[in-house]
Amino acid sequence: MKNSEKQTAAQPKMVALFVSDIHLSPSLPKTTRAFLNFLAEQGTKTEQLYILGDMFEYWVGDDDIHDKYNAEVVQSLHKLTAAGVQLFWIAGNRDFLIGQDFASATGIKLLQDPSVIMVAGRKIAICHGDEQCTDDIGYIQFRAQVRNVEWQRNFLALPLAQRKTIVQGMRESSKMQQSQKELSIMDVNSSAIEQLFASTACHYLIHGHTHRPALHEHEGQYRYVLPDWDCDEANPRGGWISIDKDGKIHRISLNHCEITS
Repeated sequence: MKNSEKQTAAQPKMVALFVSDIHLSPSLPKTTRAFLNFLAEQGTKTEQLYILGDMFEYWVGDDDIHDKYNAEVVQSLHKLTAAGVQLFWIAGNRDFLIGQDFASATGIKLLQDPSVIMVAGRKIAICHGDEQCTDDIGYIQFRAQVRNVEWQRNFLALPLAQRKTIVQGMRESSKMQQSQKELSIMDVNSSAIEQLFASTACHYLIHGHTHRPALHEHEGQYRYVLPDWDCDEANPRGGWISIDKDGKIHRISLNHCEITS
């Protein structure tokens, strides 16, 4: 047996991978390539892949699924599900308009936020994380508005080009507002996290959104925060969480540097 084969055989099989906040966009070609490589190289070695929101920088509706850029992402996701990998998705604050047409085209299963899953014997709560940022009152109010079924129906009735223009304006406004907020306000609220642990009866939580990758441990409860991705800056960043068949949780960066959990 070759050394490479021995190394592969010695590695524990990954049961599930978790990723979020990739912010895919045609303006970020290196980030896009890194994520598509992740799907091809890591996604094929696991049984399940969970995408916990903000896969796209923005999503204005499933009628944009045939856009050349979006179609490439859809094809890559469908290739995984066609190979037998189970894909799951939770809405983020930028791609919450992903719907059933996208799910049908990719084979991905849409999950509620939050959801409770069982992986390798561990009961785990998963969510995007934005709903727990309750100190950011302005954002929570905005979130309630855009998650309203009637608001979404009216927005999706607009022409595609108009929706893109509106979203671009919303993104610029959001960036300006964020620059004026204290960083602590845009992080999750500790009470909201405690309530989530209590309501789900889980000892493990995985989420994204805050772009503050870390492992927080308190009285036997473990909160794993996923990193965001950006490979188009001078210092590329990104990564994922994996769980092997023995239930061990691994935090891995894009350069395959594992952080001990």
